[in-house]
Amino acid sequence: MGKNVYHSTVRSPVAKLVILVLCVGAAAVGCTNPLVRQYEYDEQTYLEVDGSATVIVSASVASLIALRGLAFDPAPNTRLDSNDVRQLFEAAGCDVERVSRPWRRHGRRFVQARIHLDDVREAGTCGALAWSTYTFDATEHEIRYTQLVGGAPGTPGLVPPDVGWNGSEVVGFKLHLPSRVTYQNVRRLDDGEIGSVERGNILTWEQYLSDRVAGVPIAMEVRTEAQSILYRTVWLFGAAFAAAVGVLIVLIWYTMRRGRARLRTFRQ
Repeated sequence: MGKNVYHSTVRSPVAKLVILVLCVGAAAVGCTNPLVRQYEYDEQTYLEVDGSATVIVSASVASLIALRGLAFDPAPNTRLDSNDVRQLFEAAGCDVERVSRPWRRHGRRFVQARIHLDDVREAGTCGALAWSTYTFDATEHEIRYTQLVGGAPGTPGLVPPDVGWNGSEVVGFKLHLPSRVTYQNVRRLDDGEIGSVERGNILTWEQYLSDRVAGVPIAMEVRTEAQSILYRTVWLFGAAFAAAVGVLIVLIWYTMRRGRARLRTFRQ
């Protein structure tokens, strides 16, 4: 059975540039920091309230061959640059915004591609995401998002047996939501309890790489409020600022009024 684990982290929706910097930085830190969860394949989806999304795939070349069927050269010493990675993702029908420089971890080459989706429900047109079926339904009060990750249409036979996999490798699917989570179906298999959103709006599903290669499905279902956290934050900040200005005006008016009263008393 796959292993699904829930994690929650505080995060407010921010500009795309900030997201890019954070994700690239996380990839770089993940190469060396033992405290950071390291994934052999990591798929992070930044969902917006209008149904558009940005998906950032960070993965080893070996996992992209085994899971996604991308035609990378599996030889560990083969030269690989960002243009090679971009061409392979674009050949799979993906709208690639950016590709990072490849890096190495545990002797394996890793790459990262940032993919733009005008409508997350059409993510299947990108071959690198075609193993999932997405739904997105928005009403006046609620957004419902589901993602069913099915079989892996890769070619694991092309991966050399000496890539260094030992069975402990983990695949991660991280969902960054634009609004407060009101329901999610993540289960923590270590204790059998349903995970709860204590703070933040980030959910993470995990599965062993061996289960992902075997096509063990992962079902994700999340419901959120329809209004984005950013919009609510800006509105609250604006209301607080207006209230502060109002209090300041009242204090100035009160001070000036008392000053005039004292002046009249002094003249009398």
